[in-house]
This record gives sequence, C-alpha cells and structure tokens, in this order.
Amino acid sequence: MSTKNQYLLELKGIEKRFPGVHALQSVDFELKGGECVALLGENGAGKSTLIKVMGGAHQADSGSLSVRGKVQHWEKPTDSLDAGVAIIYQEFNLVPGLTAAENIFLGIEPSDFGWVRKSEEKEKVGEVLRRIGAGINPDALCDSLTVAEKQLVEIAKALVRDAQILVMDEPSAALTKKEVEQLYLLIDDLKLRGIGVVYVSHRLEEIERVADRAIVMRDGARVGQLSRDELDRTKIIEMMVGRKLENEFPKEKRSPGEVRLKAKNLNRGQKVRNVSLEVRAGEIVALTGLVGAGRTETVRLLFGADIADDGEIILDGEKLKLNNPKDAIEAGICLLTEDRKDQGLVLGQSIKENFGLPNLKKFSRKGWLNGGSEAQSFEGYINKLQIKVSGQRQLASQLSGGNQQKVVLAKWLERNAEILIFDEPTRGIDVGAKFEIYQWMNQLAKAGKGIIMISSELPEVLGMSDRIIVMKEGGIMGELTNSSEVTQKTLMSLAIGEKVEKAA
Repeated sequence: MSTKNQYLLELKGIEKRFPGVHALQSVDFELKGGECVALLGENGAGKSTLIKVMGGAHQADSGSLSVRGKVQHWEKPTDSLDAGVAIIYQEFNLVPGLTAAENIFLGIEPSDFGWVRKSEEKEKVGEVLRRIGAGINPDALCDSLTVAEKQLVEIAKALVRDAQILVMDEPSAALTKKEVEQLYLLIDDLKLRGIGVVYVSHRLEEIERVADRAIVMRDGARVGQLSRDELDRTKIIEMMVGRKLENEFPKEKRSPGEVRLKAKNLNRGQKVRNVSLEVRAGEIVALTGLVGAGRTETVRLLFGADIADDGEIILDGEKLKLNNPKDAIEAGICLLTEDRKDQGLVLGQSIKENFGLPNLKKFSRKGWLNGGSEAQSFEGYINKLQIKVSGQRQLASQLSGGNQQKVVLAKWLERNAEILIFDEPTRGIDVGAKFEIYQWMNQLAKAGKGIIMISSELPEVLGMSDRIIVMKEGGIMGELTNSSEVTQKTLMSLAIGEKVEKAA
C-alpha cells in the first residue's frame, strides 16, 4: 500500500523539559512518505531535541509520536530504528576500524551458529550501495573514507534495516559543492521510493532546492510552516528570528587607515605560492576561492601554525618571526579556526577554562590563577556577546555552534588582538548568530583592527568585505575592491582561473 497519502511520522503536542530549560513546547510535526520536510530554526530553537525524540535518544515528557498511524513508546534509539526511523547525525556513528560492509551490517550480521555469512553480507551491501549510487569499496575501512562516503555508509546502514524515515542533521556541512549536488539527487531518488526525509540545515539556499515544505521552530515551539512556493530566503529568516529582516549583511561604510599587516611572497610547498597581501586598519579583507584554493593554508602561515618556506610577515612596520601560534598571539594576531570543535576549543573543558587559556598571564600572578578576575571578565563577554549558557562551568561541547563561536571570539577579544582572522566564521551557525558575528566584525573594524575573513559563501563575501582576494591552487588570481560592479559571477570566474586585472 502506498504511504504517500498518509503520515509516515507524526508528533503531536511534544513537551520536553531539562533543568532550567523548556526545550520543546507542545510541538507538532508531520511527514508523509515521498516528501522532504525541512526542519528550521536558530541554534537553541529545539531542533536537536526534537530529532532526538524522533530517534529515541530522548523521551518526551508528554505528547505522542506515531509511525504509520501507530503510537510508539521508545526507550532507546534501537527502538526507533526497529520502527523504521533512522537518524543520520552530523557526527557519524561509525566504527573507524571496521570496513564499510561491517559498519552497514553491524549488529544485524547474517550468520549461522555465530559464524557471519560474509558472502551474503557482501552481496547485500553491494546491492544497497548500488541503490544509492555509491561507488564505495565494501572492504574499505571507514577510517579511509571521505566525509561524503561515510555519509553514504550511514544512509546504506539505514536502508539495509528497511528504514522508511530518514532524518538528516546538517548533511551538507562538510561536503563539497559537487557532493552536495549528489546528495540532492539521492534525496530525490529516496522520495521516489516513498521514503520520507527530514532535512535539518542552516544553509537556506539548500532548502529551496530540496524541501517540499519547511517547519520553523523558535524558542522550543513550532512557529509556522512554509509550503514549497513560499520557500523564500527572506521569509524563512524572518520567521526564524521573529522580526522583519532589514539587511541580512549589516555592512558599514568604512575608510580604511594605514597598512597594519603585510605579507610578502609567502610560499609553502604547492599549498601557498608567492602570496602577497595587505590588511589596513578598519578594513575587512575577504579571502575566497574553491575548496583547496589555499586560503586556510595561507592564514595558518600568518598565525604561525605552519612555517613558511620563505617570505615575510610584517605587522605595524615590524617584521615578525613566527615559529608557532604563541608567537603570533603575543604579536597580536589571532585566528578563529575553521574547525572550532577540533582546533578552536577544548570541548571537554568548561567554557570559562577555554576563555582563560590564552589569557592565563593576564589572570595570574606569581603562578596563581585569580579565578574571580577571570570569571568577572568572562561574564562581561557572556553579556556583551549574548552567549547562551547555563553557567561558566558548562562544558564547551554542550553549546550550540553559534555559542561555541562566541566563546572563541570572547577569548580573542580579551587578548585585544590587532589582527583577527575569521576562517569560515558562520559555518554551521544560524542566521541570528550570523548577524551578531557580522556586527562584531563591524565593531572591531571600527576600532581600527584589521580583519581577514575566509568564506566560501559568496553572498557573505560580497555583503561584508571591503576588499576581496580570490585564490586558486595556492596563488592569488585577483584582488578586487568590493563594489556594486563586483558580482558572484566575477568571483567564480576568478576562482576557476579566468585571470582579471588587479582592481584594488
């Protein structure tokens, strides 16, 4: 029987509370077979809690959850999987040391008297991988697979268990543009097979391509629904943040001052080739280009994380010798890394400890840490940056992406850095938190700081920068003063190698 005209999944009046937090407030959600429903909202809106209820990781305090019209009572994630609901989290649930085939059948291996029927397992794995168009070697260790391939293994795991409902949490976060397009086609195919897809993403341009409907949450409640023909970026953002959107990118008019940072003829193997750039006081300079263009590799040289083969780095007229990040930090150069979880924060430590790490000298005397002074200073940033926390002892791992980014920003603001490098500053954070990050970048520029912003989002590049440097294969393809004449097409032409005259 076709499931296209009935709900595969239906949640009614879902309530969930944690100590001090009303996470879900009478939330309704419904999904039909053969459709993709986007679940949208800012960080802290309740999306993650809701999908954990869908996946059996959380139990609702009240309300009901039904699959194909049958009310479910799940106590653990395997209960939801048995009922046909599979959650594909942003951080994959794979065993790195096992093969793709072993991961796909983990826990449900075909066996006789404890012996796994390897040939049957391999045959079934090959069949499900072909179904989703995955050219993965079943015998390859998961540790050796790309992010996109690991995601396909997760999807294959769900399908081999006959899941009819797939919940994808930020599925495109670490994928290339080509891989994202392949993901779209896969979702189209899954829908044709009658599978229902819940799609959670901060990338609003994807929603317009992949979703049939969007359900929007704010502060733990469902605040509205948008049909396919209503999936307009401005409408989505306004519903998410609860106010009219005057300007997505609050760029201010600036008059940059003297050159503060100058890099001359930087080289590092084939990753960075003869790169020269300048950053002025009160200026935001954007570095953009395709994946692998050398942007992150360049700023790692400026931060001392890698050592240049040759070239010079000059700050306020003084030539720097950077042997490590400590040298850069002491000089006044700070980096908000692309991967805040692995490189920007110590997730197992409290947010106060993360804030204090690069500022220990300031808060210490004769080897003794003044915890009161540290806490007082951090509290000021919690208020100024509007960081949503339960307390300063909260673990960094427990914060949303946007709030994690604000903690990283707070520790560098306390250092009073002169040059701030933002590497993909808004990746994986919601539109409200993005707007706040943009406003802080404006304030820092206004205070005379020099800012370098790496971004793959061309609207963000055009919306926030004063100058744009486009890179390809480790070298600079062009440098443009940002104006109304500079378009996304201009930047893409440079990124793929169509050289233009230097316009800055």
